[in-house]
Amino acid sequence: MMRTRPLKVALLGCGVVGSEVARIMTTHADDLTARIGAPVELAGVAVRRPSKVREGIDPALITTDATALLKRGDIDVAIEVIGGIEPARTLITTAFEHGISVVSANKALLAQDGAALHAAAEQYGLDLYYEAAVAGAIPLVRPMRESLAGDKINRVMGIVNGTTNFILDKMDSTGAGYQEALDEATALGYAEADPTADVEGYDAAAKAAILAGIAFHTRVRLDDVYREGMTEVSAADFASAKRMGCTIKLLAILERAADGESVTARVHPAMIPLSHPLASVREAYNAVFVEAEAAGRLMFYGPGAGGSPTASAVLGDLVAVCRNKLAEATGPGESAYTQLPVSPMGDVVTRYHISLDVADKPGVLAQVATTFAEHGVSIDTVRQQGRPDGVGNEASLVVVTHRAPDASLSGTVEALRKLDTVRGVASIMRVEGE
Repeated sequence: MMRTRPLKVALLGCGVVGSEVARIMTTHADDLTARIGAPVELAGVAVRRPSKVREGIDPALITTDATALLKRGDIDVAIEVIGGIEPARTLITTAFEHGISVVSANKALLAQDGAALHAAAEQYGLDLYYEAAVAGAIPLVRPMRESLAGDKINRVMGIVNGTTNFILDKMDSTGAGYQEALDEATALGYAEADPTADVEGYDAAAKAAILAGIAFHTRVRLDDVYREGMTEVSAADFASAKRMGCTIKLLAILERAADGESVTARVHPAMIPLSHPLASVREAYNAVFVEAEAAGRLMFYGPGAGGSPTASAVLGDLVAVCRNKLAEATGPGESAYTQLPVSPMGDVVTRYHISLDVADKPGVLAQVATTFAEHGVSIDTVRQQGRPDGVGNEASLVVVTHRAPDASLSGTVEALRKLDTVRGVASIMRVEGE
């Protein structure tokens, strides 16, 4: 039976994503009604600049008082696409206090205060859905917390930021330097005027925290995620990667320890073999590789940002939440029963590619090899060559290690810097996906 009273939706924010959500709600109203089992109505749109023309949105719906919109008594679902911490956090809490379920795309807030928001949703018997907070249109959050709920996820590795993938892809395919590739990304609208959140890994780290919490049923905050940006990645790094049959990606990597007693979460650039599925992810696309005990290896791929893709994820959550409202039920909430500790980056075990500028004279290689051995880091391969810039009495030494703890590698690098024969450590790059 179709319910005649519409479910009323408050839209908090009407930027690129919010305006697209409003457009789809209007143009696909009949389809949404059929899928939900009741009409869904946009009841109000809270904005900061009411004078701005918003095509397709009834001006009578526009308000600058988001709190009053939530408190008016007839709202069923709030869609929060404001972003940032405040006022989003206060508005979501207000929504819960007034019996309103929430759909959010706010990765920063969920990474910082997800536990408190989940607790508030549970306290009031309401839903908190956030598929759009991670990887845009890619169905990822719901499959991990619902479809794989009966499985054990051991590792998640993925490209979760389209801007950085576009930049690195251009550096790889054209030989461009970092700044040149960033300028192109900015001109095409992939990078913000201030790209810091993307290129320094903050955006990816927030998404990593959310995914780690879902994957490992434990609370992982943004501060728990090791973060390293990609601004130091150079054309020389890509040349070295190609010689190894690799490319470079900014990866979010979440792992359960072998003994199952802890987890790690990290974001940093890494070399990955060209044979790995993530190596072929081009332009501004995202892809996430999930390794589960029973299901095996799964890959989720698609556009990770933009108004339409993100709005698609928001509307998917809206349909699910509205269905729950009609059934007088709620969907899955936070699952943090394991309460596993998050280990520091020093405990992570992986391989490394290290490029050194050294004196071009006998005995240097032996001295470097001894330093690695003294810190318990085993060398896999070494390549030595004269400096390409023609600088006399100097050589470039590239060392690829076997797997070793990050702490051991850090100690090795510090010791190498102190050697008289080492002029500088040109780059350090982790090697993943083998």
